[in-house]
Amino acid sequence: MDNEILKVENLYFDYSDTSVLRDVNFTLSKGDFLGIIGANGAGKSTLIKIILKILPYSKGKITLFGEDLSCFRDNCKIGYVSQKANSFNSDFPATVKEVVTANLYSRRGFLKRGGNDKKKLHDVLEKVGMSGYENKLIGRLSGGQQQRVFIARALISDPELLLMDEPTVGVDAKSVRQIMDIITELNRQGITIIMTNHDTPELVRVSDKLLIFCEHGNGEFVERSNLTMQQINEIFAGKRVHHHA
Repeated sequence: MDNEILKVENLYFDYSDTSVLRDVNFTLSKGDFLGIIGANGAGKSTLIKIILKILPYSKGKITLFGEDLSCFRDNCKIGYVSQKANSFNSDFPATVKEVVTANLYSRRGFLKRGGNDKKKLHDVLEKVGMSGYENKLIGRLSGGQQQRVFIARALISDPELLLMDEPTVGVDAKSVRQIMDIITELNRQGITIIMTNHDTPELVRVSDKLLIFCEHGNGEFVERSNLTMQQINEIFAGKRVHHHA
């Protein structure tokens, strides 16, 4: 399928003697928004790290943009935003411009700076509502502003797939809404998104597909339109999710 972005088949992952992911299967097409939900330790962040090749998986197959994950090298197609807002060093002496464009230069080498970098910087900061902050020190910004800068950093290489691991942790309620609005707009513009979030109802609201982890690392892949809040409540009450044929 030409618009297939990611396919995960029969994926297993173990930490030493502990099984974290078991027989996980799902396929994402261009423009999908996958929300990954489940209790702490269920494997949500682990799955993202496997897709990013930070962690090796025990068994299964992952196909990314039509290539086996082990052969995939076109990293510019993938953006990543981690839980940074509540753990950033406020004394870090970099400006917003330096933080955002460092990602661009690291992808292609310092000697290949393009003439349109200034426009790229302006465009991505505008997308996240941070225009005019280019020369501000990142450490002086609020948690919500910092996280918007990190989203801009992920966007500057024009990714087609954006992985976001709890991007609203540690930011205030107003900033959470702003960040979620930015993410949903990016998705409307065609970027495929995979996201974990501690706020399950909010993640369900913005996603069109869901991967629900229950105990033992099993993941059920469902369309949001087929999911009820009762099912979500049952997951967090520790009941098993029934797998559909």
